[in-house]
Amino acid sequence: MEKYEELLISLRKIIRSIDLHSKQLNKESGLTGPQLLVLQETANNNGITAKQIADNINLSQGTITTILDRLESRNIINRIRSTEDRRRVSIFITENGEKLLKKAPKPLQDHFIERFSTLELWEQNLLLSSFGRVASMMDASELDAAPVLEIGAITAKEPEPKA
Repeated sequence: MEKYEELLISLRKIIRSIDLHSKQLNKESGLTGPQLLVLQETANNNGITAKQIADNINLSQGTITTILDRLESRNIINRIRSTEDRRRVSIFITENGEKLLKKAPKPLQDHFIERFSTLELWEQNLLLSSFGRVASMMDASELDAAPVLEIGAITAKEPEPKA
């Protein structure tokens, strides 16, 4: 077997593992990985803004806004406009959100982080360099990505306009 085939098999295994975990997360909690990450960030920083969440988890504000819309429609978070500065909207986790967060399975990246942290610094740097190179070879260096292991679109795509 060629080396590139071995690498592609390893990548496929990683993708498959992420996919299976994402389906389990959604089945058990009704949340996607990015939604869980936003919910955790909100719980850890009650009163945070959408911009702060976007900055903290490395996703665009547009993506965060779409996720917040979905969480708010399910009464998992509340948005409250400031009375002093009408431009500022703070985000708070609801009681429903806290319950959901408590029963949600541990994100896959937590398992990864635990194992990655036990590696020697040189090995961590080697993996970081190698995966950066792989992302570059797949023209994925500039893609919007959060430190969450999730398969699929983070937001629903807008329908294509009819010609």
